Amino acid sequence: MNKIEHLGIAVKNIEASLLVYEKLLNQKCYKTEEVESEGVKTAFIQVGETKIELLEATKPDSPIAKFLEKKGQGIHHIAFDVNDIEAEISRLTNEGFELIHQSPKDGADNKLIAFLHPKSTDGILVELCQEKSV
Repeated sequence: MNKIEHLGIAVKNIEASLLVYEKLLNQKCYKTEEVESEGVKTAFIQVGETKIELLEATKPDSPIAKFLEKKGQGIHHIAFDVNDIEAEISRLTNEGFELIHQSPKDGADNKLIAFLHPKSTDGILVELCQEKSV
């Protein structure tokens, strides 16, 4: 793993939360995007080498909607940048980690992604991210 790619924060209203985080971080959002397959709208703010990803549910049965219902707004996941997501999935599986995604899928911000189950990472949802080839 190379670095922390981003921190995902679940929010009820992305526009309202953008006002807060843009002021807090003194940075503007550089991209919003909807990921239909995950039922989520995202907004990204760059902070040095790391990003903050705000996540708003677009479907009542999406993972973010369920998270918000259970835990409220707050940190949802930590994402790590990797060079070879398939190799990393294989390595982590061999190390005994439980993966939610056994193979990479398309994510926001031009990334291939895969999530590790929080029960195998001491309660933290971990995302692997690899930049898609252009």
